[in-house]
Parts: sequence; structure tokens; C-alpha cells
Amino acid sequence: MNPVIPARRATQLKHVAVREYVRDVITGLPVGAPAPSERELVQRFGVARMTVRQAIEALVAEGLLERMPGKGTFVMRPPTRVGELRSFTDEMHDRGLLPESQTLVLRQEKAGPGVARALRITEGDSVIHWQRLRRADGETMCLENAYLSEVLLPGFLETAMPTSLYADLDERGLRPTWAEDSVRADLASAQEAAVLSIEPGSPVMRIERRALRDDKVIEVSRSTYRADRFTLWVQFSHG
Repeated sequence: MNPVIPARRATQLKHVAVREYVRDVITGLPVGAPAPSERELVQRFGVARMTVRQAIEALVAEGLLERMPGKGTFVMRPPTRVGELRSFTDEMHDRGLLPESQTLVLRQEKAGPGVARALRITEGDSVIHWQRLRRADGETMCLENAYLSEVLLPGFLETAMPTSLYADLDERGLRPTWAEDSVRADLASAQEAAVLSIEPGSPVMRIERRALRDDKVIEVSRSTYRADRFTLWVQFSHG
């Protein structure tokens, strides 16, 4: 006599079956490869679309898949080490996307009170302000403002513009080894909206970073991400 499985339990079993099937399909696929579509999975397993979405979201939460609005769901690179500090370029490469940058501002300025406090310098000291529009696979992703102490980077504005700030800092022996990030949700200003190609008041994600090498502050940055194109991945471990 076959046991009677409650409806809720049966749905959970179907969700697990779909999840493990997709896991097997994507194992070994290159980063950026498309995952099976929801329609395909609904037809294959004869389940509700909600069950399929639950299975996909479980793999997204594991960092194995990434949803890209309007495009589909794609294979991600295996998770990196917990706490590993990565630049925008590193992050996009890990997602199988081609990072691009467009410099909007690159100049020497006097540090305002907030930047001075974050960099641990005196207000009015010279800083390098580098504002860039960051793209991934040609799609606008974020507007980034980075500030660096001019004392640490002599001649920075006189040399060829680096493609990656962290790569340039690495060559100078100044690549940050750890960072403090703060993240908050907000609405885009009219100026930000124009640059990011969204409507004023659209949801955005603001990430402020203070990057250090040992106990020396190397860079502070303020980035505004399009909430419809960027998902923040954070890893935790049990200490």
C-alpha cells in the first residue's frame, strides 16, 4: 500500500526534483550559459510555474544561477571565498559579463568634510575624484564616484588612464586588502536618472565603500546601481 503524501509535501518534493534536475543540467556549463526556461520545466515536470520558480530561486540563492530581467536566467561562476574583496571589474567577470567604463570626471579636488573624514585626511586636502559610468555587456549598471588621497598616488593624473583602478593600485602596492561597505535603497535623482537611462524616482541601490590596506585608507567610493539590473551577493560563514 502506497503512503498518502499530503499536498503540501508533494509540492515540496516536486520543487526538489526540479531543483536537482536543473542543478545537474547546469553542472559543467560555462559561465553565462542559459539555464532551462520556466516554460520548459513546467512542461517537463507537469508542475505549476510557482513550483518551478521556487526551484530556480533556490539555485539563485546558492549563487549558481542569476536572473537578468528581460533576458532570462544564466549560470554563474562558483561562489568565491567568503569575504573576498572584489572590484566592479572582478564582480562582472564573475557573473560572466563584460565590464566597461566611461570616465565622466577625472580631476584633482579639495576634500569635503565627508570625504576627508572617510579618508582620514584634513578637510581641504587634495584628493583625486574619478567618476565613471559602469556598464556590463553594454548595459548601464551604475554610476560610481571614487575618491583617493592625492598624496598616495603621485603622478596619477599625469599617466595613461588605467582600465581598472584596483589593478593600478595593485601595481603600486596599494591594492586594498579589506573594506567596509554600507548599502541602502533609495530613489534616483533627476541627474542620476539621466546618466543611468532611467526615470527620475526609479529605485536604485546605493553602496558606499571605504577600502583599506591594513589600517591605511586607500579609497572611498559612492556607487549608485540600477536596482533592475544589479543583485547584491553577500556570503556568510558560521564562525
